[in-house]
Amino acid sequence: MSEVLLKIEGINKRFGGLHALSNVSLHINKGEIYGLIGPNGAGKTTMFNVLTGLYTPDEGSFTFDGNDLFRAPPHVVVNTGIARTFQNIRLFHEMTALENVMVGRHIRSKANALGAVLRNKATRDEEAEIEAKAWELLRYVGIEDVAYERAKNLSYGHQRRLEIARALATEPKLLALDEPAAGMNPSETESLKALMEKIRDGGVTVLLIEHDVKLMMGLCDRIAVLDYGKKIAEGVPEVVRKDPKVIEAYLGVAHE
Repeated sequence: MSEVLLKIEGINKRFGGLHALSNVSLHINKGEIYGLIGPNGAGKTTMFNVLTGLYTPDEGSFTFDGNDLFRAPPHVVVNTGIARTFQNIRLFHEMTALENVMVGRHIRSKANALGAVLRNKATRDEEAEIEAKAWELLRYVGIEDVAYERAKNLSYGHQRRLEIARALATEPKLLALDEPAAGMNPSETESLKALMEKIRDGGVTVLLIEHDVKLMMGLCDRIAVLDYGKKIAEGVPEVVRKDPKVIEAYLGVAHE
């Protein structure tokens, strides 16, 4: 039997009179790539923001790896093991690629303000370890050759990979990716697919929002579909793509 990593039940999120999420329940198993799809405004990014502590849900429950994270703030969420990227890339544009990834290690560092000022041996050793880990992650996502380039000067595809590397620097158990293939050409998308499979095979569970239906159907182990803030389907891709509610709300026709 698969071991459940993340479980939410009855999540509701309202913005005034708008019900962005209505009684949504789902679970994600360890070691799978789980997809979240739906038309624009369906509540996908709202769900990501709830799961990562950026939005506070109104009702429901949320457990992750045995920890109750309902209404937990972002720093607690990431410390517990959930990292994310954003639909709109959020890098430190004036910092190098290497420095961006090093920032991602902050949540796992032990140095305090005094150590940073005095530059004691423990602080220097930890900084060297952080830099070595950042190099390892840049190689892992395939952009070590631009380590000293400022983030703003990187190609769009490299920026996407850099954001993933920075998220991996937090040592997540679950990596949540918000439309990572948006704006990519077919070759870049195929390369990204291989990277996500590599991440999953390396022991990190993946939660993915993406509008590329072909990518999702060929990549995800299971998929949930949201429409107007409600979950209308969940299951393996072969079942979801034939669901009449999904066809009507999102796909338009049965996806071959």
